[in-house]
Amino acid sequence: MEFVFFDTKHFSALNYEILIAFMGATAVLAISPGPDNIYVLMKSITHGKKYGLATVAGLMTGCLIHTTLLAFGVSAIIKQSDQLFFGIKLFGAAYLLYLAFQVYRSDSNISLSNTDVPKKNLAQLFRQGFIMNVLNPKVTIFFLAFFPGFLFSESMSTVIQFYVLGFLFITVSTVIFGAVAILSGMLSELITKNSKIGVILKWFQILVFIGIAIYLLLSDK
Repeated sequence: MEFVFFDTKHFSALNYEILIAFMGATAVLAISPGPDNIYVLMKSITHGKKYGLATVAGLMTGCLIHTTLLAFGVSAIIKQSDQLFFGIKLFGAAYLLYLAFQVYRSDSNISLSNTDVPKKNLAQLFRQGFIMNVLNPKVTIFFLAFFPGFLFSESMSTVIQFYVLGFLFITVSTVIFGAVAILSGMLSELITKNSKIGVILKWFQILVFIGIAIYLLLSDK
């Protein structure tokens, strides 16, 4: 009797180029200044690196909830209708173009103004980061816009694929956000002294949003 623990045909059918592209896009988006990484930076500057890392852990744990909602919700839609899935991709592309436009309209200056807030312990910061992420509907919408165009296998379950993308997103974001927390002092000094960094990151983020939107429109199911 032969026991098969791993079905290697699933792994041989993976499109690693798509996974690498997904990780690259995630990295650029994590590097670009936004509410989450600026929040981590400020917590690290104000209270210390380990407090910034606790915030990162909370934010990234919250991403598991959004990944689960996406995996089971969108996977069911994919099974039901190709037209519905195409509609999701159109929505995703439109939303990413909207985000690019919002970034274009935004100020390129990165504000590091420090509000005098009471210091919280590590558990409180973890919980705050988790709640901030889970209760933010923009994260759910972003995941819905971002993930479906990066499905990477025709033979693997779409639920598993969404979880793989979710864990890759969390891993890449954790590394970058963790680096932001650890290098907080150096980064804050660099941002303060170099006014061009905000402009460069702003246009980099715009190009990435537009690039992903185009990719979604051209990609097949």
